[in-house]
Amino acid sequence: MSLAQLHYTSASAGDDGGGDGNEDGGGGGNGDGSGARFTAVTAGIPTPVLAEAERLLGYEPPTGAPYHPTSTELRSFPEAFSFSALSDGSHMLSRTVALGGPGAGRFHAHAVHLPAGERLPGDALPITAWRSPNWASTPPDGGVPGRLASLPASAASGPEALNDFAVSRSPWLAAVFADLRRVGEEPSSARVVLVERQGADVARWIALAGAVLPPENAQRLTFTTYTRRPERSPHQVVGVLPDDAPGPAGPDSGLRVHNCTGPHPEGPVGDVWAETCARIWRSRSPELFRTATELPGEPFAAGPLAVTALCAGITLGPDERAAAADWAAERPYALDEERTRLLTDALTAPGIDRTTAELSAVAGLLTALEGRSPAAATASLAALLVTEAVRGGDVTLEPPARPAFAGPDGERASAALVTALGDDLRTELATDGSAAPGHGVARAVQLLRIARLLDVDCADLLPDVVRRMARSLLDEGAADCAPVLLDLLDEQFDVRTALLGELDRIAPHDPAGTERLLTGVALPFTGAQALPHLRMCAAAPDARAGGGDRVSMLNTVLRAGGMSPFAEPLVLRTGLGLVWGEDTPTAGEARLLLSGTTSDAHRTAGTWSALLAAALGAPADDEDAPELAHDLLRGFPQEIGARARSALLLLEFARELRSGAAEPGWAERARKLCAGAEPVEPGIRDQAFGVLAGRLLAPDRPEAELYAFVHSDDTDLITAYGRAARHEDVLARLRAEPAHAADCFTVWTSHPHAGPAWNETRTALLEEVLRPVVRALSTGEVAAVEEAAARAGSSRTAEAFRAWSRPGGFGRRLGSRLTARVRRS
Repeated sequence: MSLAQLHYTSASAGDDGGGDGNEDGGGGGNGDGSGARFTAVTAGIPTPVLAEAERLLGYEPPTGAPYHPTSTELRSFPEAFSFSALSDGSHMLSRTVALGGPGAGRFHAHAVHLPAGERLPGDALPITAWRSPNWASTPPDGGVPGRLASLPASAASGPEALNDFAVSRSPWLAAVFADLRRVGEEPSSARVVLVERQGADVARWIALAGAVLPPENAQRLTFTTYTRRPERSPHQVVGVLPDDAPGPAGPDSGLRVHNCTGPHPEGPVGDVWAETCARIWRSRSPELFRTATELPGEPFAAGPLAVTALCAGITLGPDERAAAADWAAERPYALDEERTRLLTDALTAPGIDRTTAELSAVAGLLTALEGRSPAAATASLAALLVTEAVRGGDVTLEPPARPAFAGPDGERASAALVTALGDDLRTELATDGSAAPGHGVARAVQLLRIARLLDVDCADLLPDVVRRMARSLLDEGAADCAPVLLDLLDEQFDVRTALLGELDRIAPHDPAGTERLLTGVALPFTGAQALPHLRMCAAAPDARAGGGDRVSMLNTVLRAGGMSPFAEPLVLRTGLGLVWGEDTPTAGEARLLLSGTTSDAHRTAGTWSALLAAALGAPADDEDAPELAHDLLRGFPQEIGARARSALLLLEFARELRSGAAEPGWAERARKLCAGAEPVEPGIRDQAFGVLAGRLLAPDRPEAELYAFVHSDDTDLITAYGRAARHEDVLARLRAEPAHAADCFTVWTSHPHAGPAWNETRTALLEEVLRPVVRALSTGEVAAVEEAAARAGSSRTAEAFRAWSRPGGFGRRLGSRLTARVRRS
């Protein structure tokens, strides 16, 4: 087999245009070909290939190149070694060098053409032909290419030279490999621009890439080691000198520039495969790339590389170690026993900072290896997870299962852990010291499970631990730790009993929080424990959904608790919290709550204060409030404070007024009770004063009480009387009962000197209440009122009413005379 060749040479000395640069050229060929020509071409190469090759084989000297370079200067010119993809699917591998003589733009290109689907002999990578001794720098004699069977590699690209170069480019390795991966996965994504002072170093970069890329990607990677115009190059990897380096490129520029002559790049590249490749090259172990290809995995998968590197003793970072563990967990049979041991030894090496992701991957590997690998391997992984859980404080790390420490090897590992971690475990469990805010429950669950796993006795710590867990559960909820919490309660009966008992104990103090907790996690309290408060909290949502009044809901949740308030009064507190929450019962509800149990039960439960709040907060028209006040005063004589007692007495006074049992001295008693209840609730004051005013508006009132009321000159009392007189019931009676209208006229025209409050109110009532009523009456109805006034008072009263009700009898003087007549009568 002989490779098809092309020789392309610039114009000879004295020809025009030999030094012109081609603005349209790409890759290594930047000469425009003016005067350049093919000097030798193997027969059979298609003409379109020759036309396309002309645009790729030119050469543009470096910036500042002398017009008449000396031989020494000429040797410093970079050679353009390129592998180019042609439009017909074929490829061209070429080497273009500068020539001596006048004119800095003289060059000679020697290329081989590889038809579509063909490769170099022996499937050699194109980069291996760099500096091959079979490249020609001059046209062949006679214009006919000689036979070319191969392009053997030069000794200059030996393994040691590449290792040295890789180490020298350590800061850029991962970033360049990451971009090469992008190009391999999506060839049209971008071009990788490598800025080096020597084109030979770009060739070495290509050689590094050839080792790390999957074989198919390495064969198809197009490149040029030198060009003046990288933005126009058709190659995937482009080498440029510092003078031609592109400026900072944006993400959409199509160029990924790596200036290996400038400052070192900073920060991770976020590509585990690239980072692993870089670490292998830094360790001078490129043979591992071939070894890794023997393991199953997708192209550019980091797992096989990371496993191979770890088994070879190469130090990797946490992301790479996680990739190795994940890969091995997915393929537990892919590694033999020896490599499994090497991998687990590397993953469990001491003195390494591990991330959550890595530990999660190790846990997955442990699960995959259990029952498939020797106990020594699984025990070491389990010991690592336990150690990291105790000392690292990562609450997401689930302890291994007990079988991980089975057998002699496992027992030895477990005993060593108890010795190393026993005290630390008890200290952490006693304080939850490493739990981050919001993770107290998860941390406690984790430590308790580890204590059981290692058989560390922590019984003395359990009461404090469950107290903290219970409080944290109510404050934080179970959140993401609900599954492991349930596992813990299923595994450890003593913890389950203690924790549920503690939650039941504190549920009356936070029933809403307990209900939220049970809504989020179905705690197993269906056993022998009574747990009335937890059962009530669990039943509350269904009770509310069932509808009905709130007292019925309370009875429903009380029944769900399975315990009578007489036996366990605190169920009252839990029930009130579940049904009423932050709301206050109405006075009617409070009466039912009190009558359904005893004052002793409410006193013990502390719910008497909710009953008191119901009475104190009742509106003025709540007729249950006085009855409730009466019951509270009898049931809680020692608990109610002085101010609240006065307020309740004021309500009770209203009750007595309604029933007719009130002792004489109504106005004075109302004033004293109101003063003792300050700041008195508006509803209580308005109810008591309103009932008092209503009694004084009634015909059967004690006149002495009316006289004392009128002369009290108490603004609040008299204002309440004015409001009561305007009530619709009073207005209806005024319209329907002449005697009542006459009585009101008599009262409202009396006692003009009792005080300003009364005088203002009575005047307003005469003009704003009684007069509109009288105006609306018929002549006969007005006469009936006049007759009633005469019977109730005297002829003077009737005369006063006639004068007052007569049209035009509205003046102040007439009103005063009428008042005087009524007073004299």
